[in-house]
Amino acid sequence: MDSSFTRFVDWDRMPDPEQQAHIPRDILSKPLKELKKLAREGYWAASRALRAQVYHQLIQQVTCRLVTPDALVYRDVASRLFGKLSVSSHPLPEFLERCSMPTYCLNVEGVTALKKILICIGNLFPDITYSPILPSLVALLLHYSEDEAQCFENISRLIASNAPHTSYIDQSFLAHQASCMTFGDLANKHCPAAHKLIASTSENVFEVYSKWLSWLFHDLPFNYAIRVFDVYLLEGQKVLYRIALALLKQYKLSVTSTELEGTDIKADLQAFVQNIAEHVTVEKLLERAFGIRLFSRKEIWLLQMANRKALMEKGITMVQSRQSFHLAVDMENFSSSIVTVQEMRIIWSWIPERFSLFPPLLLFSTSEDGCSLQRFYTCCEGYEPTVLLIKTTEGEVCGAFLSSDWSERKKSGATSGFFGTGECFVFTVHPETERYEWVFIKKPELAKAVPRSRQRSPSPSPASLLGSSPDSRLSPFLAIRHFLLPSKTASMFMSGSQEGIIIGGGGGQALSLDANLLWGHTEHCETFDNPPLCQENFKVQLLEVWGFQNA
Repeated sequence: MDSSFTRFVDWDRMPDPEQQAHIPRDILSKPLKELKKLAREGYWAASRALRAQVYHQLIQQVTCRLVTPDALVYRDVASRLFGKLSVSSHPLPEFLERCSMPTYCLNVEGVTALKKILICIGNLFPDITYSPILPSLVALLLHYSEDEAQCFENISRLIASNAPHTSYIDQSFLAHQASCMTFGDLANKHCPAAHKLIASTSENVFEVYSKWLSWLFHDLPFNYAIRVFDVYLLEGQKVLYRIALALLKQYKLSVTSTELEGTDIKADLQAFVQNIAEHVTVEKLLERAFGIRLFSRKEIWLLQMANRKALMEKGITMVQSRQSFHLAVDMENFSSSIVTVQEMRIIWSWIPERFSLFPPLLLFSTSEDGCSLQRFYTCCEGYEPTVLLIKTTEGEVCGAFLSSDWSERKKSGATSGFFGTGECFVFTVHPETERYEWVFIKKPELAKAVPRSRQRSPSPSPASLLGSSPDSRLSPFLAIRHFLLPSKTASMFMSGSQEGIIIGGGGGQALSLDANLLWGHTEHCETFDNPPLCQENFKVQLLEVWGFQNA
C-alpha cells in the first residue's frame, strides 16, 4: 500500500481491509457512460490507491473558474496563516458556524489537516456564506489525498466548478434552502407513501427534508458515504437526490405510522440512516437509487432556480443566517368548514415547495359567497395556484390543486379549451386520503423529451422561466413543452366556461361542476388516471377555494 495515503487515517476504524487490485492505466479514457457504470458498481472500492488516483484525475477534469486556488496557493497561504501557531488558535470560518464536523476515520493529524483546509477555504473563498456539506466532503477527500495541498486543490475545483446545469457544493443559505425545497418536491413525487407518512406525523415536513444532505454526508457510515462520493464526483448533485430518495423509500419500508406516533421523525430518520447496514447493503441501496427515474439534470436545475426565486420573494438573501428563517406554515388560525388543520397540512405537503412557503388564504366559499359560478371566477381570478375543496351531501371530501389562474380560460375565446400544467392534481380526503397526479409523473416512460428540432418555441432560459411572465411560476420540469405526449387527452388539466368547470379529461372527467356549483360528477380520466373521487353523481354541500398569501 502507498504510504503517502495513510498518514491521515486511523486504520483500526476503516471498515474494509485493503485489497490488491490491478489498476488499468487507461481507466479514465473510457467513455463517461462506462465510467458511471464502474463507479455505481463499486469498481474504485477494490483499492485505496485506485480510488485516490481516480478521484484526483476526475476532479482535474472538472471545468472550473479561471482563477481557482491550487496546491501551491494552499502551501503559501497555510504557511502564512499558521506558521508556528497551532490550528486551535484559529477559529473555523463563519460559514461553518454550528455546522457538524464529521471526521469519519481520520486520525488526530487528519482532523488537524481538515480544520486547516477549511480555514484556508474561508480565507480564499470569501463568497461562501453557508455550506454545511463542506466538512464532510473535505474529510472524505483527505482519506484519498497525498497531502493537505492536494486535498485543498481538489475541493477548490469542486467549489469553483462552472459546468452548465451542474452543481457540486451549495455555498449560500439561499442555495442550500433551495436544494432542500427541491428535494421536498422530488420526495413528494417519487416517494408518495413516505411523504404522506412524514406529513401525517410531523408538523413541519420541510424541517425533516432540510436534513437530506446530512443523511448522505454525515449520518451514513463511512463505507456507504464513500460509495456515494464515488458516483457524486462523476454525476454531480443530481445523483445525491436519487440516493436520498432511495433512503427515504427504504425508511418507509421499515416503519409504520402507528410506530411513529409521538416520535421525533427527524431524529428517527437520522438514526435509521446511521444504522442503514441493518436494513440494506450499499449495493442494493445504489441499485434502488438508480432505479428511480428522475427528470434531466437541466430540468432539476431549473426547478432549483424556481425555488430560489420563491425564497428571494420571501425575503431570503444569499447571506442570510439559517436561524432567521422558518418555513413552517402557521395553521393555528386556519379555519375551514370542509377539512381539519391536520387534513390541510397533508394537502399542503403535496403542493410544490415554492408555494407551500405561503399560508393558505380563503378566496371563495359557497357558505359566504353563494352558489354562483360568476362569483367563483371573480373571487379566484388573479390567484395562481389555487386549491379547490368539495364536501358532498354524503360527507365525502375531495378536491384539486390547480396550477393556473382561472382567467386563463378567457384566452380560448368562445371555446372552452383546457389549460394548466402538469403540477395539477386531484385528491380525496374522506373516506380515504389519496392524491392522483398527472399520469406522466408516475409513468414518465409514456412521454419522451421533446427533441430540439421539434420544440414549438426555443428552449426557455432560466431568466424567461423565472421572470415576470404569466408562466413564471410553472414548474420547469413539468411544463408541457418538455414532453412529446402520445395524446392531447393526457394533458387536459382544467377548463372553465359559463356552463361550469371541468378538471381532468380524456375518456372522462375527474371532476365537473355545473353553473350553480350545486351538482357535480366524477369519473376516471386519462390525465390523472384516477378512480371516481366520490359518488359519481354528487350534490355539493360546501365548496371552498384557497389561495396563497403573497404568492
